[in-house]
Amino acid sequence: MTEPKEAWITGIGIVSSLGEGLDEHWDALNARRINVDEKRFAPYIVHPLAPVSFDAQIPKKGDQRQMEAWQRIGTYAAGLALDSAGVKGNQEILGRMDMIVAAGGGERDLAVDIAILNADAKGNTAPNFLNERLMNDLRPTLFLAQLSNLLAGNIAIVHGVSGTSRTFMGEEAASIDAARIALARIASGQSDITLVGAAHNGERQDLLVLYEFGDFNLTDKFTPVWARRENSGFALGSAGVFLVIESREHAEARGATPYARLTNVVADLAQRKQPGAVTKSLEALWSKLGPPGDNCALITGATGIEPVTSEERAFLTAHAGCAVRATGTSFGHTLETQFPLGLALAALSISRGGLFPPNDPTGLEVEMSGPPSQIVVVGAGHWQGEGMAMVEAIT
Repeated sequence: MTEPKEAWITGIGIVSSLGEGLDEHWDALNARRINVDEKRFAPYIVHPLAPVSFDAQIPKKGDQRQMEAWQRIGTYAAGLALDSAGVKGNQEILGRMDMIVAAGGGERDLAVDIAILNADAKGNTAPNFLNERLMNDLRPTLFLAQLSNLLAGNIAIVHGVSGTSRTFMGEEAASIDAARIALARIASGQSDITLVGAAHNGERQDLLVLYEFGDFNLTDKFTPVWARRENSGFALGSAGVFLVIESREHAEARGATPYARLTNVVADLAQRKQPGAVTKSLEALWSKLGPPGDNCALITGATGIEPVTSEERAFLTAHAGCAVRATGTSFGHTLETQFPLGLALAALSISRGGLFPPNDPTGLEVEMSGPPSQIVVVGAGHWQGEGMAMVEAIT
């Protein structure tokens, strides 16, 4: 039996409410900067995308026009990752680069939705009214633009990534599985180099309505993730994160400099109707992952939703040896993008030789002296799905 191949993270692309690129994000995190909008969608709070010139990564205006916002965000972040890895424009590598994307189901045309609802409320609806309105009012490309796998399609068109392609749906759990499958394929030798990631547009009225039905939205006033026990909820964030992950042999052959090593990704689906199920699930994942050593940190995509956040906090308290950071405070909750974001920040922290400072008034997050050699990335979905990954320094 052959040994599993090492998987190196060699490219990172991030665009979010804090800016774009690694330097901007590192500076923002170290300055404890947070970009929130409490007024535009009041009483709901969002972390809006920072100003971005999409032309830099999506040069054709026609390509930009046929994409929805979340696809532009994702295609842009993918371009940043390819640049970071030094493979942008390398047709030989891009032609066999695999792609695994976690994606939602697209955005709605709110003007059409509102017109249909208003007509129905006034009783102006014949039996075939809905079909006629959908056929006549929606632009033809909207139906296609709502397909989740078109994010991968647009990345292929714009950047030339044309190996195998997989798209996973299922909110936070989708990106955990995307990372897990990417690592498994590289470890087994089925893939040499993979682009993996996700994108999310949190500035959407339809999403805010959808999540309000589940009482998931943070309202009225922004508070850090760990301080939301009395006013639970997430603040949706806009972000795109992609990683280039490749085998050590492939990276060394082309002279790539790695950020970090991805050594393990594990996933679970707890039965959350049982109290304490998330804590139990995370403990089981921790055992499967292989507990880290002394110089460890932990980056979590904790949502601020209760009771899952308190159950996650119980797990973290039991493993206080690792310095904790919650991405939800600085970036908001970015659903499918939250787990790749944790992976990206873990690899970035290891490559920069230190963990970014805490941004938490409750005391759960503490300073870390010295560089982390291992960072555990944790994801516990707002409704379902749990996962963990181990990111390590390369020695």
